[in-house]
Amino acid sequence: AVDDFVAQRTLALVGASRSGRKFGNTIYRELRAKGYRVLAVHPQAGSIEGDSCWPTLAALPEPVGGVVVVLPPAAARKVVQEAAAAGIPRVWLQQGSESPEAVDTARAAGLEVVSGHCLLMFVEPAGWFHRFHRTLWGWLGKLPE
Repeated sequence: AVDDFVAQRTLALVGASRSGRKFGNTIYRELRAKGYRVLAVHPQAGSIEGDSCWPTLAALPEPVGGVVVVLPPAAARKVVQEAAAAGIPRVWLQQGSESPEAVDTARAAGLEVVSGHCLLMFVEPAGWFHRFHRTLWGWLGKLPE
């Protein structure tokens, strides 16, 4: 599921802020710097990081291979439901965004889901911190399949 997700070159991201100070913004910038096309979704912003933004996953102007969710767990399940309704086949519930309800909702909808891991550990080239974190999790047997 991880390899399949990171192989998608066009992704949506829900959870970047207008202020630019949230971890969602960090992921947005990092993915773009690594060559991904990232479409930001925010219900009230017209732009994120100076780029156009869309209010919902259904409003995206083109298909995406997956959606990265960087929201509190209470909001993640709704985004998973929106992803299923929009025909987005993959969901990454960023570490701190996951909940059993969101994972169950994704699986029940037939979506491929990665939960509880930092996406930046797996996109290449990974920075030293994320390479170290991935190696450590590998030693501890905590890497997703």
